[in-house]
Amino acid sequence: MTPLEFETSILKGNIPRVCYLYGEEPFLVERGVRMLLERAIDHSLKDFNLNVFFGNESKGVDISDAAQTLPMFAERRAVLVKRAELLKADALEVLLPYIKNPAAGTCLLLTGSKIDQRKKFFLELKKHGELVEYKRLYDNKLTGFIQSEASAQGKPIESAAAELLALLIGNNLQELSSQIEKLTVYAGSRPRILVDDVRTMASSSKAFTAFELAKYLGLRDLANSIKSLDALFLNGEEAPMLIGALTRHFRQLWRVRELLDLKKPQADIGKELNIHSFFLGDIIQQARNFSRSELKSIFDEFYRCDIESKSGGQPYTLLHGLAMGICTRGF
Repeated sequence: MTPLEFETSILKGNIPRVCYLYGEEPFLVERGVRMLLERAIDHSLKDFNLNVFFGNESKGVDISDAAQTLPMFAERRAVLVKRAELLKADALEVLLPYIKNPAAGTCLLLTGSKIDQRKKFFLELKKHGELVEYKRLYDNKLTGFIQSEASAQGKPIESAAAELLALLIGNNLQELSSQIEKLTVYAGSRPRILVDDVRTMASSSKAFTAFELAKYLGLRDLANSIKSLDALFLNGEEAPMLIGALTRHFRQLWRVRELLDLKKPQADIGKELNIHSFFLGDIIQQARNFSRSELKSIFDEFYRCDIESKSGGQPYTLLHGLAMGICTRGF
């Protein structure tokens, strides 16, 4: 079952007796948990009808006993097992009979980062319950996520503002949600969140400085690139995260450069790569500063810097050399 199918089913009142939510995007997993628990139990009786266990410190028999306990003064109880991927093999073995015949008055909810679907436990769970995987969102899905979250918080966001926020924050959904909350408050009585709101709220953040660094490198502006780099390191930014942000930006420049070489019209480039018209001119301007062979060399340097920064290399020296090479055509 996909996350959308799962959440749609919950909204219709279909509460599974057993389910396992997992994946590499913890924000979405936790959101799925909240949505299910809000509808599975009466929160005024939560103290009586909700048990929480952790996989690294729980025995299967304790979880099974809790799941077989009748709800108190309510239709249903819930048993939540966090970090369930850390349940030991003997705990899964103890839980297997329950998975095959779950109690009608209980919702047993397990969450984790990953599973092995070849194991008997998960084969049976898939037969008798729901397995739901929350995958990390691709970059091209972030704008839609932001617009959806903003609308859910009661303040729609214009598409250019959503795209700018995605560029600034990347695919850290927890941070994106936090920023949307701040923007909702900042926008006040206005009907929607604007680009200028995002710029104002983000201007003092490390994310905005990283965005500026990527832009200045794309423009081959050495002085401002070094200024932005210095600010990032002064604020404690880590090299791997910074290299990741630059890699995303230059990957987009490379794709634009390929389409420019194919003589594609500007409007078609924006449509094909899903780049908002508000940003398209700047990105094309930056892409024109590089040939594809230069971009290949730059990506080789990104890889080298990433490896060296994780194996004892001096982060500032590595990034300073990277900026120098990009801006002076040194690669």
